[in-house]
Amino acid sequence: MADTPGGIVETGVADTRTADPVIRPWSGELSPYQPCLESMRNFTAQRTPTTPDEIWLIQHPAVFTMGLAAKAEHLLNPGDIPVVPTERGGQVTYHGPGQVLMYVMLDLRRWGITVRDLVCRLERAAIHTLAHYSISAMGRRDAPGVYLNNAAAGDPPTPGAKIAALGLKVSRGCSFHGLALNVAMDREPFERINPCGYPGLRVTDMQTCLSWTPTISDVAQHLADHLIAELRHPTC
Repeated sequence: MADTPGGIVETGVADTRTADPVIRPWSGELSPYQPCLESMRNFTAQRTPTTPDEIWLIQHPAVFTMGLAAKAEHLLNPGDIPVVPTERGGQVTYHGPGQVLMYVMLDLRRWGITVRDLVCRLERAAIHTLAHYSISAMGRRDAPGVYLNNAAAGDPPTPGAKIAALGLKVSRGCSFHGLALNVAMDREPFERINPCGYPGLRVTDMQTCLSWTPTISDVAQHLADHLIAELRHPTC
């Protein structure tokens, strides 16, 4: 068994007949955070062993979210941006326009993976998505998420900056919450917090690295496609 911040899940053998998750496609609309959170909770609470897995691709209005381990001291100056406590793992983070949220409603037992396995697959999906846009990134064992590596392009000093954050909750062996990839954001709100509980952590987005703005719906689709590929044929 694997004990991780998201929960405890038994490791099994992946069923090669497992159907790919259903992708709820990118709508282009801003989806308020609180109703989305309630929808994730309800979906997970009501699902059965035969409920298809789902991937939700969403964009939120500005909001700070607090994980189970979040400390108030890392919320420096929220101002008029709402603060929402959640049951996901991790500290405080920011969601807002220009960021892809990929929420993963997966039965981990069905896929035969642990929470740590899912974290790795989410990180690799983001890394492969960024590579498609010629952005070089990496995961860190000591700090979940995706970071530009030392050879990354962009404005100096972006190498080492965080470009994707993740947080998960597992209930009855099923995950919800997921990964946030920064595409083209107003990054000022990150200065109002210690991102993910790390004072001084630099945060960047794809637009800054590229000096042009990717189409956010395309990025969202690449991210979901790469996650499904990682579930089928993991590279970590």
